[in-house]
Amino acid sequence: MIAPNWEDAMALWTERGGEGDGLVVLLHGLGATGAVWHGVARRIEARGMRWIAPDLRGHGLSPSAGPFGFGNHAADVAELLAGEDMARVTLLGHSFGGVVGAVLASGLFGPLPARLLTVGVKLTWSEAEIAGAQAMALKPGKVFATEAEAQERYAKVSGLHGLIAPDAPETARGVHAVPGGFALAMQPGVSGAVGPSVPDLMRGARCPLSMAAGSEDPMVDLATMQGIDPDARTLPGLPHNAHVVAPEVVAALL
Repeated sequence: MIAPNWEDAMALWTERGGEGDGLVVLLHGLGATGAVWHGVARRIEARGMRWIAPDLRGHGLSPSAGPFGFGNHAADVAELLAGEDMARVTLLGHSFGGVVGAVLASGLFGPLPARLLTVGVKLTWSEAEIAGAQAMALKPGKVFATEAEAQERYAKVSGLHGLIAPDAPETARGVHAVPGGFALAMQPGVSGAVGPSVPDLMRGARCPLSMAAGSEDPMVDLATMQGIDPDARTLPGLPHNAHVVAPEVVAALL
């Protein structure tokens, strides 16, 4: 089902599977990896479609060097999609990945995809939250004595803590060995992407846009989403990582 892409040392590390003309591009949230989409990917395959799930730059096994920014990430994904018929491509992004998808759907990086779906995009950022993210980007990554400690921290940073077992496939590639112990694979610098107006970036998408979020997601509210997508919806009883808890519900958005 999964075939990592190692053709180019600078390319995004990518899982892929399925068959068919239609392609769904799965973009993970800040701090996570493409592995969080395993449940959704299985359901995409069952519907006779292809899928790809990259680790965004600075995450997982993808290149760790910056610069980091929504535009940089969108350019990386555009390169990954070179040669695809974009009229058959659907972008499905969670949180940070949804914003990357919106920038990619602006038309600045080539032909437009057929559709953009987002889940759990945080639209409202206070000045304090932006300053905190920018400060985090300048701090060195913490080294943990054991892999278990690093994995626990990764689960919290990626929002997976308490949702799935520590050894579930969705936790893959979140940590790696470093001199003196283990660290998160995510580079602190990726937090520096926070700052531009997320609503403005979302409104810049020039393909059909559909937004959703779990009804229990503390980062998003329906009214704010509907200011961008009048048909936005909440997914009853689901948290921020709705795609992990209920992949069948998120896959149904397709």
